[in-house]
Amino acid sequence: MASPNKIQRFGPVALSNAAANIINPTVTSLAGPVGFTVSAVYVILKHIRIVNKTGSSATVSLYIGATAGSAAGTEFAYNATPIPANSYVDWYGQVRLDAADFLSGLASAATTLTFEAEGEVGIAG
Repeated sequence: MASPNKIQRFGPVALSNAAANIINPTVTSLAGPVGFTVSAVYVILKHIRIVNKTGSSATVSLYIGATAGSAAGTEFAYNATPIPANSYVDWYGQVRLDAADFLSGLASAATTLTFEAEGEVGIAG
């Protein structure tokens, strides 16, 4: 049986030098198909790539927590990780984001780094 989840690409998104939301699976409208109510959407991230499109090294940090958050203790990946000029870093794994979870991130310099990711979007039963 095929997975009911939808394969999804996220981004590309230019990262700022201030923490900003990248992904949040909040449902903004419960209007939907006849027969069920969409209430609990989730995202499963499986791959993240951060690309440095400049000629200088830059650092990246990603967080899972409150909206636009970068609080200590919410670090998720790439905690101030340097990315060489004209290069990229990859993350592979599986992490679920629910409606209360915000994936946020920041770069050491605005628009030097680009975020892109792949995963699945699903509806909790």
